[in-house]
Amino acid sequence: MRIDVHAHLWTDEYLDLLDRFGKTDTAFQRGMGAGAGEEELAARCELMDSAGVTHQVLSAPPQSPHFADAGHAVHAARFVNDLYAETVARRPHRFLALASLPLPHTDQALTELARALDELGMHGACMTTSVLGRSLADPAFEPVFAELDRRGAVLLVHPAGCGAGSPLITDYRMTWSVGAPVEDTVAVMHLIRAAIPARFPRMKIVTTHLGGALPMLLQRVDNQYEEWRATGLPEKPSATARRLWYDSVGHGHGPALWAAVASLGADRIVLGTDFPYEAGDLFRTAVAYVENSGLPPGQAAQILDGNARALFPIQPS
Repeated sequence: MRIDVHAHLWTDEYLDLLDRFGKTDTAFQRGMGAGAGEEELAARCELMDSAGVTHQVLSAPPQSPHFADAGHAVHAARFVNDLYAETVARRPHRFLALASLPLPHTDQALTELARALDELGMHGACMTTSVLGRSLADPAFEPVFAELDRRGAVLLVHPAGCGAGSPLITDYRMTWSVGAPVEDTVAVMHLIRAAIPARFPRMKIVTTHLGGALPMLLQRVDNQYEEWRATGLPEKPSATARRLWYDSVGHGHGPALWAAVASLGADRIVLGTDFPYEAGDLFRTAVAYVENSGLPPGQAAQILDGNARALFPIQPS
């Protein structure tokens, strides 16, 4: 069983809905082969088979139902969650899904989370690294974390596509090449600084792209632990970082994977492909590079076939 924890699905109907509610950045997700039509799903499954991937966990970010208007957020969240539930029902042996939440509206998010997990059979939720400019560690979101913790469910954290709020990134066409891993890094550090992983230990937090720059920064932030401890952090940042999981999306760059394994542990890395951004040969490389990176075979097997089962306890088909 090989579970790809980082894969997306969007239909034009969902993207059109987001457009009507004021989103302006949906063009990039259109026409990428990530729809829910039978031909697209069949082609996706064929590609998965070619890489030995048995299951994909579907998530909607960066096109999440996050709107200042609560009515818009709720409508879009229910729409995409129903879409995902229908897709999983059509191919239950290939797909799982994570719920999208109508943030930043906490009460409505809790209601939709309960519907998604209890009625739609989803395995957790997904959030972006920031929500309409607000930190993922904003205290307003803690009731959502508490509920995920109570259920022992997954929280996938994915870049919002805002360049970490910096025009030095977005104005220079680096929103995804540089901005996405920067967003990953900042979001994880916010979670660590707020001790979210330690305070909600049963919530299984998965972040993307090997944690961004985190593997290169852990010793640096540990060396500044005394400053951090003054904010109430109960343990070194590296210890908190190892409470999370990190997907293997490294664009086939073995040294980045080595750094993540050395810094975070092979037991904290799970397979991700970032489909459809990595499709075709890039998709196959996203899987194969783990084995070809030179990691010890036992560690590569953990990443490819072992670790995600603790997050998504599904039975072999």
